[in-house]
Amino acid sequence: MDIENFTPASALIGGALIGLSATLLLWLTGRIAGVSGIAGGLLARRPGDMAWRAMFVVGLLAGAGLYGLVAPVPIEIDASWPVLVAGGLLVGFGTQLGRGCTSGHGVCGIARLSPRSTIATLVFMASAVATMFLVRHVIGA
Repeated sequence: MDIENFTPASALIGGALIGLSATLLLWLTGRIAGVSGIAGGLLARRPGDMAWRAMFVVGLLAGAGLYGLVAPVPIEIDASWPVLVAGGLLVGFGTQLGRGCTSGHGVCGIARLSPRSTIATLVFMASAVATMFLVRHVIGA
């Protein structure tokens, strides 16, 4: 673990902004800020349901882009395109299988004290730990 780049201030601010955004979306629209469900809803093309979903996704992308302009973070990706595509497809499959993602279950569901979301988040995290262990220590990639 590279402790040199540990930035508790930006992590705290980012976490607070995620919580504030999720809370505002719930209070103002009654909708849960589950990114996979919001993005997946764009593909479903339900009339009258597209604008807020598109704005949410554009806001995610624009926010990350603006942050990258203000405070560039060096990111090194040591994976080939086929591995990245396979990983993306597996994440998409997993969010459908788990009926949500870490933002929907982990941020919003746990905050609402949902037992289903708590279990789903524990399964997500255990799967991530197991996958990293396999990839880094068993397969040796």
